[in-house]
Amino acid sequence: MRYLKPAPNKLHFLIVILLMIGVFFRFFNIDSKVYWHDETFTSLRISGYTANEARQQIFNGQIISKESFAKFQSPNMEKGLSDTIKSLETEDPQHPPLYYIIARFWVQIFGNSVTVIRSLSALISLLIFPSIYWLCRELFKASVWVSEVAIALMAISPIHLVYAQEAREYILWIVTILLCSASLLRALRLESKNKAQRILTWGIYAVTLALSLYTFLLTGFVAIAHGIYVIATARFRLNRIVKAYLLASLTGFFAFIPWILIVIDNFLQFDSSTTWTKMQVPLEILIKSWFLQLSRIFLDLNFGFENWFSYVITPVFVIFIGYSIYFLCRTTNYKVWLFVVTLIMIPALPLVLPDVIFGGIRSLSERYLLPSYLGIQLTVAYLLATQLHSESIVHRRIWQTIMGLVIICGLVSYGVSSQAQTWWSKVISYGNPQVATIINQVDRPLLISDDSGINYGNVFSLSYLLQSKVQFQLVKDQTIPNIPDELTDIFLLNPSDIWRKQIEANYKYKSNIVYGDNHYLLWKVENLHSLHQN
Repeated sequence: MRYLKPAPNKLHFLIVILLMIGVFFRFFNIDSKVYWHDETFTSLRISGYTANEARQQIFNGQIISKESFAKFQSPNMEKGLSDTIKSLETEDPQHPPLYYIIARFWVQIFGNSVTVIRSLSALISLLIFPSIYWLCRELFKASVWVSEVAIALMAISPIHLVYAQEAREYILWIVTILLCSASLLRALRLESKNKAQRILTWGIYAVTLALSLYTFLLTGFVAIAHGIYVIATARFRLNRIVKAYLLASLTGFFAFIPWILIVIDNFLQFDSSTTWTKMQVPLEILIKSWFLQLSRIFLDLNFGFENWFSYVITPVFVIFIGYSIYFLCRTTNYKVWLFVVTLIMIPALPLVLPDVIFGGIRSLSERYLLPSYLGIQLTVAYLLATQLHSESIVHRRIWQTIMGLVIICGLVSYGVSSQAQTWWSKVISYGNPQVATIINQVDRPLLISDDSGINYGNVFSLSYLLQSKVQFQLVKDQTIPNIPDELTDIFLLNPSDIWRKQIEANYKYKSNIVYGDNHYLLWKVENLHSLHQN
Protein backbone atom coordinates (compact mmCIF):
# COMPACT_ATOMS: atom_id res chain seq x y z
CA MET A 1 0.00 0.00 0.00
CA ARG A 2 1.27 3.45 -0.87
CA TYR A 3 2.55 5.63 1.92
CA LEU A 4 0.48 8.79 2.22
CA LYS A 5 1.94 11.95 3.68
CA PRO A 6 -0.08 14.17 6.03
CA ALA A 7 -2.58 16.44 4.31
CA PRO A 8 -1.69 20.05 3.53
CA ASN A 9 -3.11 22.69 5.83
CA LYS A 10 -5.60 23.90 3.21
CA LEU A 11 -7.07 20.43 2.91
CA HIS A 12 -7.20 20.06 6.68
CA PHE A 13 -9.12 23.34 6.77
CA LEU A 14 -11.53 22.16 4.05
CA ILE A 15 -12.26 18.95 5.97
CA VAL A 16 -12.93 20.90 9.17
CA ILE A 17 -15.35 23.16 7.25
CA LEU A 18 -17.16 20.16 5.76
CA LEU A 19 -17.38 18.56 9.19
CA MET A 20 -18.94 21.72 10.62
CA ILE A 21 -21.42 21.88 7.73
CA GLY A 22 -22.32 18.23 8.22
CA VAL A 23 -22.94 18.73 11.94
CA PHE A 24 -25.04 21.84 11.27
CA PHE A 25 -27.32 20.16 8.73
CA ARG A 26 -27.91 17.17 10.99
CA PHE A 27 -29.77 19.48 13.37
CA PHE A 28 -31.09 22.08 10.91
CA ASN A 29 -34.86 21.85 10.24
CA ILE A 30 -34.81 18.47 11.93
CA ASP A 31 -38.59 18.53 12.42
CA SER A 32 -39.49 19.74 8.91
CA LYS A 33 -40.12 16.35 7.32
CA VAL A 34 -43.17 14.24 8.01
CA TYR A 35 -42.98 12.09 11.14
CA TRP A 36 -43.70 8.94 9.21
CA HIS A 37 -45.29 5.54 9.77
CA ASP A 38 -42.23 3.78 11.22
CA GLU A 39 -41.28 6.69 13.46
CA THR A 40 -44.73 6.65 15.05
CA PHE A 41 -44.00 3.04 15.98
CA THR A 42 -40.81 4.22 17.68
CA SER A 43 -42.93 6.58 19.79
CA LEU A 44 -45.41 3.77 20.43
CA ARG A 45 -42.64 1.54 21.76
CA ILE A 46 -41.33 4.38 23.92
CA SER A 47 -44.81 4.81 25.40
CA GLY A 48 -44.86 1.16 26.46
CA TYR A 49 -48.22 0.50 24.82
CA THR A 50 -48.67 -2.15 22.16
CA ALA A 51 -50.37 -1.60 18.83
CA ASN A 52 -53.14 -3.95 19.95
CA GLU A 53 -53.82 -1.80 23.02
CA ALA A 54 -53.95 1.31 20.85
CA ARG A 55 -56.38 -0.41 18.47
CA GLN A 56 -58.67 -1.38 21.33
CA GLN A 57 -58.81 2.13 22.73
CA ILE A 58 -59.02 4.35 19.64
CA PHE A 59 -60.11 2.09 16.76
CA ASN A 60 -63.55 1.67 18.28
CA GLY A 61 -65.73 3.74 15.95
CA GLN A 62 -65.94 6.72 18.32
CA ILE A 63 -65.28 10.29 17.19
CA ILE A 64 -61.92 11.39 18.58
CA SER A 65 -59.55 14.34 18.22
CA LYS A 66 -55.84 14.34 17.44
CA GLU A 67 -55.11 14.69 21.16
CA SER A 68 -56.27 11.11 21.65
CA PHE A 69 -53.15 9.85 19.92
CA ALA A 70 -50.72 11.54 22.32
CA LYS A 71 -51.17 8.86 24.98
CA PHE A 72 -49.63 6.29 22.63
CA GLN A 73 -46.79 8.52 21.45
CA SER A 74 -45.03 9.49 24.67
CA PRO A 75 -43.93 8.05 28.05
CA ASN A 76 -46.66 7.93 30.68
CA MET A 77 -47.27 6.87 34.25
CA GLU A 78 -49.17 3.73 33.24
CA LYS A 79 -46.30 2.04 31.43
CA GLY A 80 -42.64 1.58 32.35
CA LEU A 81 -39.41 0.54 30.65
CA SER A 82 -40.31 -3.13 31.00
CA ASP A 83 -43.47 -2.46 28.96
CA THR A 84 -41.36 -0.90 26.20
CA ILE A 85 -39.23 -4.04 26.02
CA LYS A 86 -42.28 -6.31 26.25
CA SER A 87 -44.04 -4.51 23.38
CA LEU A 88 -41.00 -5.15 21.18
CA GLU A 89 -40.89 -8.79 22.27
CA THR A 90 -44.51 -9.51 21.42
CA GLU A 91 -45.11 -7.29 18.37
CA ASP A 92 -41.79 -6.31 16.83
CA PRO A 93 -39.03 -8.81 17.67
CA GLN A 94 -37.10 -7.87 14.50
CA HIS A 95 -36.13 -4.69 16.34
CA PRO A 96 -33.90 -5.39 19.40
CA PRO A 97 -34.38 -3.04 22.35
CA LEU A 98 -31.11 -1.07 22.75
CA TYR A 99 -32.11 2.04 20.77
CA TYR A 100 -35.62 2.09 22.23
CA ILE A 101 -34.33 1.91 25.79
CA ILE A 102 -32.01 4.86 25.11
CA ALA A 103 -34.79 6.76 23.33
CA ARG A 104 -37.21 6.28 26.23
CA PHE A 105 -34.76 7.77 28.73
CA TRP A 106 -33.99 10.59 26.28
CA VAL A 107 -37.64 11.50 25.82
CA GLN A 108 -38.36 11.28 29.55
CA ILE A 109 -35.61 13.83 30.19
CA PHE A 110 -36.07 16.27 27.29
CA GLY A 111 -39.69 15.82 26.15
CA ASN A 112 -41.45 13.98 23.36
CA SER A 113 -41.55 16.49 20.50
CA VAL A 114 -40.44 15.46 17.01
CA THR A 115 -37.42 17.72 17.37
CA VAL A 116 -36.34 16.10 20.62
CA ILE A 117 -36.68 12.48 19.57
CA ARG A 118 -34.98 13.04 16.21
CA SER A 119 -32.20 15.02 17.87
CA LEU A 120 -31.17 11.80 19.62
CA SER A 121 -30.36 10.27 16.23
CA ALA A 122 -28.59 13.45 15.15
CA LEU A 123 -26.49 13.39 18.32
CA ILE A 124 -25.66 9.69 17.89
CA SER A 125 -24.64 10.40 14.29
CA LEU A 126 -21.79 12.59 15.54
CA LEU A 127 -20.14 9.44 16.93
CA ILE A 128 -19.67 8.30 13.34
CA PHE A 129 -16.78 10.72 12.87
CA PRO A 130 -14.43 9.43 15.61
CA SER A 131 -15.54 5.87 14.80
CA ILE A 132 -14.68 6.09 11.09
CA TYR A 133 -11.39 7.80 11.97
CA TRP A 134 -10.48 4.90 14.25
CA LEU A 135 -11.50 2.29 11.68
CA CYS A 136 -9.48 3.94 8.91
CA ARG A 137 -6.40 4.24 11.14
CA GLU A 138 -6.63 0.53 11.95
CA LEU A 139 -7.27 -0.44 8.33
CA PHE A 140 -4.96 1.89 6.42
CA LYS A 141 -2.45 2.36 9.26
CA ALA A 142 0.11 4.81 7.79
CA SER A 143 -2.49 7.13 6.30
CA VAL A 144 -3.95 9.81 8.52
CA TRP A 145 -5.20 11.43 5.32
CA VAL A 146 -7.51 8.53 4.39
CA SER A 147 -9.13 8.86 7.82
CA GLU A 148 -9.73 12.56 7.32
CA VAL A 149 -11.12 12.17 3.80
CA ALA A 150 -13.45 9.47 5.16
CA ILE A 151 -14.69 11.89 7.82
CA ALA A 152 -15.35 14.49 5.10
CA LEU A 153 -17.31 11.97 3.01
CA MET A 154 -19.38 10.89 6.00
CA ALA A 155 -20.06 14.52 6.90
CA ILE A 156 -21.65 15.32 3.52
CA SER A 157 -23.11 11.92 2.59
CA PRO A 158 -26.86 12.27 1.93
CA ILE A 159 -27.59 8.73 3.09
CA HIS A 160 -26.17 9.59 6.51
CA LEU A 161 -28.29 12.72 6.75
CA VAL A 162 -31.44 10.69 6.09
CA TYR A 163 -30.91 8.42 9.08
CA ALA A 164 -29.36 11.10 11.29
CA GLN A 165 -32.76 12.86 11.17
CA GLU A 166 -34.97 9.84 11.70
CA ALA A 167 -36.26 8.46 14.97
CA ARG A 168 -35.15 4.91 14.28
CA GLU A 169 -32.18 2.78 15.30
CA TYR A 170 -30.28 2.78 12.01
CA ILE A 171 -27.81 5.58 12.74
CA LEU A 172 -26.91 3.85 16.01
CA TRP A 173 -26.43 0.67 13.98
CA ILE A 174 -23.91 2.46 11.74
CA VAL A 175 -21.94 3.59 14.80
CA THR A 176 -21.88 0.09 16.31
CA ILE A 177 -20.77 -1.46 13.00
CA LEU A 178 -17.86 0.98 12.79
CA LEU A 179 -16.86 0.38 16.41
CA CYS A 180 -17.19 -3.39 16.07
CA SER A 181 -15.10 -3.41 12.87
CA ALA A 182 -12.40 -1.13 14.29
CA SER A 183 -12.16 -3.15 17.51
CA LEU A 184 -11.75 -6.36 15.46
CA LEU A 185 -8.85 -4.89 13.49
CA ARG A 186 -7.29 -3.60 16.71
CA ALA A 187 -7.59 -7.03 18.32
CA LEU A 188 -5.89 -8.60 15.30
CA ARG A 189 -3.12 -5.99 15.38
CA LEU A 190 -2.43 -6.47 19.09
CA GLU A 191 -2.68 -10.26 19.06
CA SER A 192 1.07 -10.56 19.61
CA LYS A 193 0.95 -8.52 22.82
CA ASN A 194 0.76 -9.92 26.33
CA LYS A 195 -2.15 -12.04 27.49
CA ALA A 196 -3.89 -9.28 29.46
CA GLN A 197 -3.78 -6.99 26.41
CA ARG A 198 -5.20 -9.71 24.18
CA ILE A 199 -8.04 -10.44 26.57
CA LEU A 200 -8.91 -6.75 26.76
CA THR A 201 -8.90 -6.15 23.00
CA TRP A 202 -10.94 -9.24 22.18
CA GLY A 203 -13.26 -8.40 25.06
CA ILE A 204 -13.91 -4.99 23.49
CA TYR A 205 -14.79 -6.72 20.22
CA ALA A 206 -17.21 -9.07 22.00
CA VAL A 207 -18.92 -6.14 23.74
CA THR A 208 -19.24 -4.02 20.58
CA LEU A 209 -20.56 -7.03 18.65
CA ALA A 210 -23.20 -7.64 21.33
CA LEU A 211 -24.19 -3.96 21.31
CA SER A 212 -24.54 -4.02 17.53
CA LEU A 213 -26.68 -7.17 17.68
CA TYR A 214 -28.90 -5.54 20.29
CA THR A 215 -29.27 -2.58 17.91
CA PHE A 216 -30.27 -4.47 14.75
CA LEU A 217 -30.53 -8.15 13.83
CA LEU A 218 -28.72 -7.82 10.50
CA THR A 219 -25.49 -7.33 12.43
CA GLY A 220 -25.35 -11.10 12.06
CA PHE A 221 -24.30 -10.65 8.42
CA VAL A 222 -21.57 -8.20 9.47
CA ALA A 223 -20.32 -10.80 11.96
CA ILE A 224 -20.21 -13.38 9.16
CA ALA A 225 -18.16 -10.93 7.06
CA HIS A 226 -15.76 -10.53 10.00
CA GLY A 227 -15.51 -14.30 10.39
CA ILE A 228 -14.72 -14.87 6.72
CA TYR A 229 -12.07 -12.15 6.88
CA VAL A 230 -10.36 -13.56 9.98
CA ILE A 231 -10.37 -17.14 8.71
CA ALA A 232 -9.20 -16.13 5.22
CA THR A 233 -6.34 -13.98 6.51
CA ALA A 234 -5.31 -16.90 8.75
CA ARG A 235 -5.19 -18.95 5.52
CA PHE A 236 -7.93 -21.25 6.81
CA ARG A 237 -5.83 -22.56 9.68
CA LEU A 238 -7.19 -22.93 13.20
CA ASN A 239 -4.43 -20.88 14.77
CA ARG A 240 -4.42 -18.82 17.96
CA ILE A 241 -5.93 -15.78 16.22
CA VAL A 242 -8.86 -17.74 14.83
CA LYS A 243 -9.48 -19.38 18.20
CA ALA A 244 -9.44 -15.98 19.93
CA TYR A 245 -11.85 -14.58 17.32
CA LEU A 246 -14.23 -17.53 17.66
CA LEU A 247 -14.24 -17.20 21.45
CA ALA A 248 -14.90 -13.43 21.29
CA SER A 249 -17.63 -13.67 18.64
CA LEU A 250 -19.33 -16.56 20.42
CA THR A 251 -19.25 -14.48 23.61
CA GLY A 252 -20.95 -11.63 21.77
CA PHE A 253 -23.61 -13.96 20.37
CA PHE A 254 -24.02 -15.66 23.74
CA ALA A 255 -24.88 -12.28 25.26
CA PHE A 256 -27.52 -11.92 22.54
CA ILE A 257 -29.14 -15.31 23.21
CA PRO A 258 -32.01 -13.85 25.30
CA TRP A 259 -33.23 -11.88 22.29
CA ILE A 260 -32.61 -14.77 19.89
CA LEU A 261 -34.94 -16.88 22.04
CA ILE A 262 -37.53 -14.10 21.91
CA VAL A 263 -37.33 -14.01 18.10
CA ILE A 264 -37.75 -17.80 17.94
CA ASP A 265 -40.62 -17.75 20.42
CA ASN A 266 -42.39 -15.02 18.42
CA PHE A 267 -41.37 -16.23 14.98
CA LEU A 268 -44.86 -15.97 13.52
CA GLN A 269 -45.02 -12.32 14.53
CA PHE A 270 -41.50 -11.81 13.18
CA ASP A 271 -42.47 -13.40 9.86
CA SER A 272 -45.68 -11.35 9.70
CA SER A 273 -43.84 -8.06 10.27
CA THR A 274 -41.50 -8.78 7.34
CA THR A 275 -44.04 -10.03 4.78
CA TRP A 276 -43.74 -6.76 2.85
CA THR A 277 -40.22 -7.80 1.77
CA LYS A 278 -41.71 -10.60 -0.34
CA MET A 279 -43.59 -8.28 -2.70
CA GLN A 280 -42.76 -9.18 -6.32
CA VAL A 281 -41.22 -6.64 -8.69
CA PRO A 282 -39.58 -7.10 -12.11
CA LEU A 283 -35.83 -7.72 -12.18
CA GLU A 284 -35.39 -4.58 -14.28
CA ILE A 285 -36.88 -2.48 -11.47
CA LEU A 286 -34.59 -4.15 -8.94
CA ILE A 287 -31.47 -3.36 -10.96
CA LYS A 288 -32.50 0.25 -11.56
CA SER A 289 -33.25 0.68 -7.87
CA TRP A 290 -29.89 -0.78 -6.83
CA PHE A 291 -28.07 1.72 -9.04
CA LEU A 292 -30.20 4.58 -7.73
CA GLN A 293 -29.46 3.54 -4.15
CA LEU A 294 -25.72 3.56 -4.83
CA SER A 295 -25.88 7.08 -6.24
CA ARG A 296 -27.69 8.29 -3.10
CA ILE A 297 -24.52 7.72 -1.12
CA PHE A 298 -23.18 10.84 -2.83
CA LEU A 299 -26.11 12.68 -4.46
CA ASP A 300 -29.74 12.67 -3.37
CA LEU A 301 -32.23 15.12 -4.82
CA ASN A 302 -35.25 12.92 -4.05
CA PHE A 303 -35.47 11.81 -7.67
CA GLY A 304 -36.72 8.44 -8.82
CA PHE A 305 -36.18 6.78 -12.18
CA GLU A 306 -39.12 8.68 -13.60
CA ASN A 307 -36.75 11.67 -13.73
CA TRP A 308 -34.37 11.74 -16.72
CA PHE A 309 -31.54 13.09 -14.54
CA SER A 310 -31.36 9.75 -12.71
CA TYR A 311 -30.55 7.95 -15.96
CA VAL A 312 -27.69 10.38 -16.59
CA ILE A 313 -26.07 10.59 -13.17
CA THR A 314 -26.60 7.08 -11.76
CA PRO A 315 -24.22 5.28 -14.20
CA VAL A 316 -21.52 7.84 -13.40
CA PHE A 317 -21.59 6.98 -9.70
CA VAL A 318 -21.78 3.23 -10.37
CA ILE A 319 -18.62 3.46 -12.51
CA PHE A 320 -16.96 5.65 -9.88
CA ILE A 321 -17.72 3.10 -7.14
CA GLY A 322 -16.60 0.20 -9.34
CA TYR A 323 -13.29 1.89 -10.09
CA SER A 324 -12.69 2.72 -6.42
CA ILE A 325 -13.11 -0.97 -5.51
CA TYR A 326 -10.79 -2.00 -8.35
CA PHE A 327 -8.19 0.58 -7.29
CA LEU A 328 -8.32 -0.58 -3.67
CA CYS A 329 -7.82 -4.22 -4.65
CA ARG A 330 -4.98 -3.37 -7.04
CA THR A 331 -2.96 -1.11 -4.74
CA THR A 332 -3.39 -2.46 -1.20
CA ASN A 333 -2.38 -5.53 0.73
CA TYR A 334 -4.96 -8.32 0.65
CA LYS A 335 -5.60 -7.84 4.37
CA VAL A 336 -6.87 -4.34 3.57
CA TRP A 337 -8.98 -4.93 0.47
CA LEU A 338 -10.39 -8.23 1.72
CA PHE A 339 -11.80 -6.55 4.82
CA VAL A 340 -13.54 -3.86 2.77
CA VAL A 341 -14.79 -6.23 0.05
CA THR A 342 -16.30 -8.65 2.59
CA LEU A 343 -17.97 -5.72 4.37
CA ILE A 344 -19.54 -4.68 1.06
CA MET A 345 -20.49 -8.11 -0.28
CA ILE A 346 -21.45 -10.34 2.65
CA PRO A 347 -24.22 -8.15 4.18
CA ALA A 348 -25.65 -7.46 0.70
CA LEU A 349 -25.73 -10.95 -0.82
CA PRO A 350 -28.33 -12.46 1.60
CA LEU A 351 -30.68 -9.63 0.57
CA VAL A 352 -29.89 -9.41 -3.13
CA LEU A 353 -29.77 -13.11 -4.05
CA PRO A 354 -33.21 -14.08 -2.64
CA ASP A 355 -34.74 -11.11 -4.47
CA VAL A 356 -33.19 -12.27 -7.75
CA ILE A 357 -33.94 -15.97 -7.31
CA PHE A 358 -37.28 -15.99 -5.49
CA GLY A 359 -38.49 -12.42 -5.91
CA GLY A 360 -38.96 -9.75 -3.25
CA ILE A 361 -37.79 -6.30 -2.27
CA ARG A 362 -35.47 -7.02 0.67
CA SER A 363 -32.58 -5.32 -1.12
CA LEU A 364 -34.61 -2.19 -1.88
CA SER A 365 -34.50 -1.07 1.75
CA GLU A 366 -31.44 1.17 1.96
CA ARG A 367 -31.30 0.83 5.73
CA TYR A 368 -30.59 -2.91 5.39
CA LEU A 369 -27.60 -2.18 3.15
CA LEU A 370 -25.91 0.38 5.38
CA PRO A 371 -22.91 -1.91 6.14
CA SER A 372 -22.27 -2.24 2.39
CA TYR A 373 -22.50 1.52 1.96
CA LEU A 374 -19.89 1.97 4.69
CA GLY A 375 -17.56 -0.35 2.80
CA ILE A 376 -18.12 1.62 -0.40
CA GLN A 377 -17.34 4.89 1.38
CA LEU A 378 -14.10 3.39 2.68
CA THR A 379 -13.01 2.50 -0.87
CA VAL A 380 -13.86 5.96 -2.17
CA ALA A 381 -12.04 7.63 0.72
CA TYR A 382 -8.93 5.61 -0.03
CA LEU A 383 -9.13 6.38 -3.77
CA LEU A 384 -9.53 10.13 -3.26
CA ALA A 385 -6.90 10.34 -0.53
CA THR A 386 -4.38 8.52 -2.69
CA GLN A 387 -5.04 10.43 -5.89
CA LEU A 388 -5.13 13.84 -4.21
CA HIS A 389 -1.55 13.12 -3.13
CA SER A 390 -0.32 12.02 -6.55
CA GLU A 391 3.13 13.12 -7.66
CA SER A 392 1.73 14.26 -11.03
CA ILE A 393 0.35 17.81 -10.89
CA VAL A 394 -2.08 17.14 -13.75
CA HIS A 395 -3.25 13.94 -12.13
CA ARG A 396 -3.67 15.73 -8.82
CA ARG A 397 -5.70 18.56 -10.40
CA ILE A 398 -8.06 16.07 -12.04
CA TRP A 399 -8.79 14.34 -8.74
CA GLN A 400 -9.13 17.62 -6.91
CA THR A 401 -11.86 18.45 -9.41
CA ILE A 402 -13.53 15.07 -8.80
CA MET A 403 -13.30 15.61 -5.05
CA GLY A 404 -14.83 19.05 -5.54
CA LEU A 405 -17.72 17.57 -7.52
CA VAL A 406 -18.36 14.97 -4.80
CA ILE A 407 -18.43 17.77 -2.22
CA ILE A 408 -20.80 19.85 -4.36
CA CYS A 409 -23.13 16.85 -4.80
CA GLY A 410 -23.28 16.37 -1.04
CA LEU A 411 -23.82 20.04 -0.24
CA VAL A 412 -26.53 20.45 -2.89
CA SER A 413 -28.26 17.35 -1.56
CA TYR A 414 -28.17 18.75 1.97
CA GLY A 415 -29.56 22.08 0.80
CA VAL A 416 -32.49 20.49 -1.04
CA SER A 417 -33.25 17.98 1.71
CA SER A 418 -33.22 20.58 4.50
CA GLN A 419 -36.11 22.46 2.87
CA ALA A 420 -38.32 19.47 2.04
CA GLN A 421 -41.47 18.32 3.84
CA THR A 422 -41.09 14.73 2.71
CA TRP A 423 -38.45 12.45 1.19
CA TRP A 424 -38.12 9.07 -0.48
CA SER A 425 -37.18 7.54 2.89
CA LYS A 426 -40.70 8.22 4.20
CA VAL A 427 -41.94 5.51 1.79
CA ILE A 428 -45.57 4.73 2.67
CA SER A 429 -46.03 8.13 4.34
CA TYR A 430 -44.45 10.12 1.51
CA GLY A 431 -47.72 11.82 0.57
CA ASN A 432 -48.94 12.59 4.08
CA PRO A 433 -48.04 16.32 3.96
CA GLN A 434 -50.14 16.70 0.82
CA VAL A 435 -52.98 14.66 2.32
CA ALA A 436 -52.90 16.81 5.46
CA THR A 437 -53.05 19.99 3.36
CA ILE A 438 -56.17 18.73 1.57
CA ILE A 439 -57.95 17.80 4.80
CA ASN A 440 -56.93 20.97 6.67
CA GLN A 441 -58.45 23.17 3.96
CA VAL A 442 -62.08 22.23 4.70
CA ASP A 443 -64.23 23.56 7.57
CA ARG A 444 -65.52 20.48 9.41
CA PRO A 445 -63.34 17.53 8.41
CA LEU A 446 -63.80 13.94 9.49
CA LEU A 447 -61.17 11.36 8.61
CA ILE A 448 -62.41 7.77 8.57
CA SER A 449 -60.08 4.79 8.40
CA ASP A 450 -59.59 1.26 9.63
CA ASP A 451 -56.63 -0.56 11.16
CA SER A 452 -55.67 -2.73 8.20
CA GLY A 453 -52.28 -2.71 6.48
CA ILE A 454 -50.42 0.59 6.59
CA ASN A 455 -53.45 2.56 7.73
CA TYR A 456 -52.69 2.24 11.45
CA GLY A 457 -49.28 3.89 11.25
CA ASN A 458 -50.32 6.47 8.67
CA VAL A 459 -53.23 7.67 10.80
CA PHE A 460 -50.78 8.27 13.64
CA SER A 461 -48.44 10.02 11.21
CA LEU A 462 -51.24 12.29 10.00
CA SER A 463 -52.13 13.20 13.58
CA TYR A 464 -48.87 15.19 13.70
CA LEU A 465 -49.86 17.20 10.61
CA LEU A 466 -53.61 17.74 10.91
CA GLN A 467 -55.14 20.73 12.66
CA SER A 468 -57.14 20.45 15.89
CA LYS A 469 -60.42 20.93 14.01
CA VAL A 470 -59.98 17.56 12.29
CA GLN A 471 -61.96 14.71 13.83
CA PHE A 472 -61.11 11.02 13.46
CA GLN A 473 -63.37 8.00 13.28
CA LEU A 474 -61.37 4.79 13.35
CA VAL A 475 -62.82 1.30 13.16
CA LYS A 476 -61.64 -2.29 13.32
CA ASP A 477 -62.36 -5.01 10.79
CA GLN A 478 -63.89 -2.56 8.28
CA THR A 479 -67.14 -2.18 10.18
CA ILE A 480 -69.57 0.48 8.95
CA PRO A 481 -69.03 3.65 11.05
CA ASN A 482 -71.86 5.69 12.55
CA ILE A 483 -71.13 9.01 10.81
CA PRO A 484 -72.53 12.15 12.52
CA ASP A 485 -74.68 14.40 10.33
CA GLU A 486 -72.96 17.61 11.43
CA LEU A 487 -69.59 16.56 9.96
CA THR A 488 -70.04 17.13 6.24
CA ASP A 489 -66.45 17.10 4.98
CA ILE A 490 -65.76 13.40 5.11
CA PHE A 491 -62.59 11.65 3.95
CA LEU A 492 -61.79 7.95 3.70
CA LEU A 493 -58.14 7.02 4.16
CA ASN A 494 -57.12 4.07 1.99
CA PRO A 495 -60.33 2.02 2.27
CA SER A 496 -60.70 -1.29 0.49
CA ASP A 497 -63.05 -1.12 -2.50
CA ILE A 498 -65.58 -3.39 -0.77
CA TRP A 499 -65.64 -1.33 2.44
CA ARG A 500 -65.86 1.98 0.56
CA LYS A 501 -68.78 0.75 -1.52
CA GLN A 502 -70.55 -0.53 1.60
CA ILE A 503 -70.26 2.94 3.16
CA GLU A 504 -71.52 4.55 -0.05
CA ALA A 505 -74.53 2.23 -0.18
CA ASN A 506 -75.33 2.59 3.51
CA TYR A 507 -75.27 6.42 3.53
CA LYS A 508 -76.06 7.09 -0.14
CA TYR A 509 -72.68 8.72 -0.57
CA LYS A 510 -70.62 9.32 -3.66
CA SER A 511 -66.82 9.20 -3.30
CA ASN A 512 -64.03 10.65 -5.41
CA ILE A 513 -60.25 10.26 -5.20
CA VAL A 514 -58.59 13.49 -4.06
CA TYR A 515 -55.10 12.07 -3.57
CA GLY A 516 -53.32 8.94 -4.70
CA ASP A 517 -49.80 7.53 -4.92
CA ASN A 518 -48.18 4.09 -5.12
CA HIS A 519 -49.09 3.29 -1.52
CA TYR A 520 -52.60 4.51 -0.75
CA LEU A 521 -55.60 6.62 -1.76
CA LEU A 522 -57.55 9.40 -0.05
CA TRP A 523 -61.24 9.59 -0.98
CA LYS A 524 -63.65 12.45 -0.31
CA VAL A 525 -67.29 11.45 0.09
CA GLU A 526 -70.38 13.58 -0.37
CA ASN A 527 -74.06 13.10 0.36
CA LEU A 528 -76.02 12.33 -2.79
CA HIS A 529 -79.02 14.31 -1.48
CA SER A 530 -76.82 17.37 -1.08
CA LEU A 531 -75.47 16.92 -4.57
CA HIS A 532 -79.00 16.73 -6.06
CA GLN A 533 -80.08 19.85 -4.13
CA ASN A 534 -77.09 21.77 -5.44
